[in-house]
Amino acid sequence: MSDLQIQKRIQKLRDEISRLRFAYHVTNNPSVTDDVYESLSRELHNLEEQYPQFIDENSAVYRVAGKPLDKFKKVTHNTRMLSLNDAFSKDEVSQWETRTLKILGVPTSLNYFCELKLDGLAISLIYENGVFVRGATRGDGFIGEDITENLKMIETIPLKLKGSCPESFEVRGEVVMPKRVWRSLNKTQEKEGKQLFANTRNAAAGSLRQLDPSIVKERKLDFFAWDAIGLSIANHSDIHSSLRELGFQVAPYESKADTLDKVFSFIDEMGKIRENLPYGTDGIVVTVDELALRDKIGVVGKAPRYMVAFKYPAERATTIVLDITTNVGRTGVLTPLAHFNPTLVAGSTVSKSTLHNMDQINRLDIRIGDTVVIQKAGDVIPEVVEVLAKLRTGKEKKFKMPSKCPVCNFEVEKKNTGSEQSSYSKSPRISSTNSLEGRGQTVSHKTLPTSGGPSVAYYCTNKNCPAKNARALQHFVSVFEIYTIGPKILGRLKDEGLISDSADLFTLEVADLSGLERFGVKSAENIITSISLHKRILLWRFIYALGIIHVGEQTARDLANHFGSLDKIQKADVEEINSIENIGPIVSNSIVKFFQDEANLNLINKLIKNGVTIYHEKVKGGIFSGKTFVLTGTLDTMSRDEAKKKITENGGSVSSSVSNKTSYVLAGENAGSKYNDAKKLNIQIVSEVEFLEML
Repeated sequence: MSDLQIQKRIQKLRDEISRLRFAYHVTNNPSVTDDVYESLSRELHNLEEQYPQFIDENSAVYRVAGKPLDKFKKVTHNTRMLSLNDAFSKDEVSQWETRTLKILGVPTSLNYFCELKLDGLAISLIYENGVFVRGATRGDGFIGEDITENLKMIETIPLKLKGSCPESFEVRGEVVMPKRVWRSLNKTQEKEGKQLFANTRNAAAGSLRQLDPSIVKERKLDFFAWDAIGLSIANHSDIHSSLRELGFQVAPYESKADTLDKVFSFIDEMGKIRENLPYGTDGIVVTVDELALRDKIGVVGKAPRYMVAFKYPAERATTIVLDITTNVGRTGVLTPLAHFNPTLVAGSTVSKSTLHNMDQINRLDIRIGDTVVIQKAGDVIPEVVEVLAKLRTGKEKKFKMPSKCPVCNFEVEKKNTGSEQSSYSKSPRISSTNSLEGRGQTVSHKTLPTSGGPSVAYYCTNKNCPAKNARALQHFVSVFEIYTIGPKILGRLKDEGLISDSADLFTLEVADLSGLERFGVKSAENIITSISLHKRILLWRFIYALGIIHVGEQTARDLANHFGSLDKIQKADVEEINSIENIGPIVSNSIVKFFQDEANLNLINKLIKNGVTIYHEKVKGGIFSGKTFVLTGTLDTMSRDEAKKKITENGGSVSSSVSNKTSYVLAGENAGSKYNDAKKLNIQIVSEVEFLEML
């Protein structure tokens, strides 16, 4: 064939493949089999390989992987990408409508539009003159990551739009992985000994995070558009129609509704078939259809008030309670914690859950060894909602609250806290008509009562219980350099009964954190990763983190350098510790007393048991070997911490006070009394410039 004939053939193939794709993905009316479609695509690919001069990168069928990237660039969204507020019952949807009507000042219901809430990753697509130019993740709503090359690999994202559209045009939607692709991918992962994807959303998100676009193409992701910015249209429902006309795939099930009852009918209808849909969906998005009302209804925080996401009942699973332990909160209250066989529920592996209090345990009649129903709604903390008593073997053990504090061994006091407000009573209740597949048999279960009444709590009576010392815990994570955990997070972990002390931090899992307020899976993963990376710690840092009275950073270094191991420090007496330069009798006594306290020894053993490893790097001789510095005043080119680091790295030590044992006083501007003390004792005073020249 001549070049002209080749060119025409290529264009014909492009047109036909585009038509078939549109019929398959948008109109849901495939006219040929997959084999025919793939044969045409293969012919086009072969021709373009032979005649690259006819390649059109903007063609809807030209999806060749680009060069793998080192990292993704950050991009700012022109319009903030919002999240949705969730409603876990029809009552909550009704409450949303009431609030919306009150804002608008109208007495009756509005026109609504309902659509599937697909379980995927939200993205933004930018088109210029009908051509796809940039795609980005939602990110934090303001700034996302540029994943344009990866998105080009998704067959259902048009690279060139059909029909007319604004010069600059933004489309938003969901990247999802079909369930069949997910299952196939996990089979491959399993054969190759790789980690399995927990659900289709994780698989889709993980695929888009690949730096090599060719991997994205292999994953066969899909895109469904659900919004557009830049169209002059009156209703949200019309946006969906326009998106279809422009060549986008839109979720197949949607409905207009002029009453809330019709909204609920659609929710019920989808609830019956959603498990059989080819894509994961966890709810229905309900929005006020008239776009003109959006500005008046407004946005609160990161969520629009004109939309709500109805979530179907939480996923549930059965597991066995291996043990029930207690943690001590910052007020001294003891919180029981159930430990399970690791169980996959709602996409997360769950191994423990708070039981709140003894009232909850008694209400559930939960025992160690019981088979229980746990539920986890999306990113909500897992909870036990039912005991399957018929599966008991007779070897189950009832739990008793300990009479002594598990942290300090002081007496535990039982107190009546007044009217009960169990968090269980706020949870979705299990219908008595439901059944649950449990270990090969079907077991029915009843709805548990949630009636109020007097509530009992158990408290540690020791005012100085280490579990109540919030500052000590904050100091610990700071020295361990676990910067992802701040005071508020520590407070939440204590309040939820997830930790008693610093050692419990190293037993946390993603599922424990992802349900906390303002937490998601990503935030939880970041924290757990940070904790894991900081399990190995230098001996001096470990000593400093323990919060021994009078033991600061330099004293911790001196102890580590002198003894070389934790075991030797624990066994040392006052006389030996007192022999170390810069350590006096008050400090020595404090150290010995600390390591004689059983509670402190228990904490150290617990830290090591939970995976903390301690190592020592003896400071090699340097220019400051055997020299002691005292710092005073403000330095120009470095902070005091930076100066201390330079001193210790070169074999020296830093003291907080001037004495006859001081070698140098490093003085900056506005030097204090230490400067005068040095003059009186004829200690050499060096400036910052002189100090730097010494290095």
